[in-house]
Amino acid sequence: MLRVGLTGGIGAGKSTVSKVLADLGAVIVDADLIAREVVEPGTPGLAALVEAFGADILHPDGSLDRPALAERAFGSDESRLRLNSILHPRIGERTAEIVDGAPADGIIVQDIPLLVEGRMGPAFNLVIVVHVDEEERVRRLVELRGMTESDARARIVAQATDDQRRAAADVWLDNSGTVEEIESQVRSLFTDRLVPFERNLRNRTVVTVPPTLRAADPEWATQGERLVERLRAVCGERTIRVDHVGSTAVPGLDARDLIDVQITVPDLAAADGLNEPLAAAGFPPLADVTRDQPKPAYGVGGEADPALWDKRTHGGADPARPVRIDLRVDGWPGQRFALLLRDWLRADAQARAEFLELKRGAAAKAAVDAGDGNPAVVYSDLLAPWFDLGYRRAWAWAESSGWSPER
Repeated sequence: MLRVGLTGGIGAGKSTVSKVLADLGAVIVDADLIAREVVEPGTPGLAALVEAFGADILHPDGSLDRPALAERAFGSDESRLRLNSILHPRIGERTAEIVDGAPADGIIVQDIPLLVEGRMGPAFNLVIVVHVDEEERVRRLVELRGMTESDARARIVAQATDDQRRAAADVWLDNSGTVEEIESQVRSLFTDRLVPFERNLRNRTVVTVPPTLRAADPEWATQGERLVERLRAVCGERTIRVDHVGSTAVPGLDARDLIDVQITVPDLAAADGLNEPLAAAGFPPLADVTRDQPKPAYGVGGEADPALWDKRTHGGADPARPVRIDLRVDGWPGQRFALLLRDWLRADAQARAEFLELKRGAAAKAAVDAGDGNPAVVYSDLLAPWFDLGYRRAWAWAESSGWSPER
C-alpha cells in the first residue's frame, strides 16, 4: 500500500487537507489523536503514566492533566526518557494496527506534526507539506485558537523552518488561499498522483519518460537528495553507498526529467537481495536491464569484459517523479564511471557543453526517426559513441586532477 507522510507547521491547516483526503478514501493515521487515545481513562497507557509520575497528573475526573504531566516529565532527561518509553511503543502499536487493517490497495496518510523535525521523511513513499506563511499562521492561531501572539510565535520558532520543510517535501501545498482552493489542490493531488502511484506500486509498473530535454532545474538536486535518503533507508546495511548520478546531478545541464541514482553493492547477490525491498518501497525492477554497454566498446581486457558491466536496474512508480536506479558492484568499471562522469561534467565546462549539444541533437533525431520503435532506445544509441570517447577523456581528467570518489 502507498504510505504518505503529511506535515506542516502549526496553524498551516493540515487538518483541512487530512479531511479532504479522508473524504476521498485515504486511510488517515493521526499521530496526535493516537497519542491521546493511548492514554485515555482506563487504558494501560494512562495506568503506566500514573505509576511512573504519580496520581497528581490526573484531573479529578480521572483524565490526564497534560500540563501537570509535562511539568513532571520534562524536568530531566531521565523523566523524559521514561515518558517516551511508555508512550512511543503504544503509539507505534496502535499505528501498526491501523495500517495493517487498511485494504491492500489503500492509501495510508500519516498526519505527523513533527515529521521534518524527526527526520521521518525517508520512511514514506511520499511526503506532503502544507504551507502558510508565518504572519498568516500567527493570525490564525490568535484569532481561531485563542493563543496570544507571543505564544504563537514561540511555537512557530520551535518548529522546523520553511526551508527545512521545503527540502523534505515531495508535494508542497500552499494553503494561503480559500478553503475551496486548498480542497481543489488536494483533490487533484489525490486523483492525478496518489491513486496512480498506488496502482503502479501494487502492479509494479515503472514510470517512463520520453527523451525530451528540459531546461536544467535546480530542484533536481533536492529531489535527488530525497531519493538518496529514501533508498538508504530501504537498503540499510546491505549497500555501500547511494549517489545521485546522471545528467540531473550536473548543475546547469539540460536533461530528461529523470533522476538517476546509483546504489553501490558489494556483489550482485546483494543487489538481487534488494529486489523485493525496493519493489515494495515503490521502485519496481526492470528485469530485462541487467548490463551496461562496456566502455570503450572497441577495447579489450578487463574494462571491456562484459561480465564486469553487469548490474541490476529498478525504476520508480511515482507518476510525478520518474527515476532510474542502477545497482552496481563496488569497484567495477560501470560503478566507477557513473561517479566519474558526473564529477567530470561538473568540472569541465567544455565537455559539458559538448555533451549538451549532442543530447539536443539526439533528442531531436529520436523524435523524428523512432518510427514504430522506442525513441528512448534511439536516443541512447545516438549517445553511445560519445560515451566511448568520454570514458577515456574522463579518466584522463581523473588522473590529471587527482580525482577519487567521495565516500
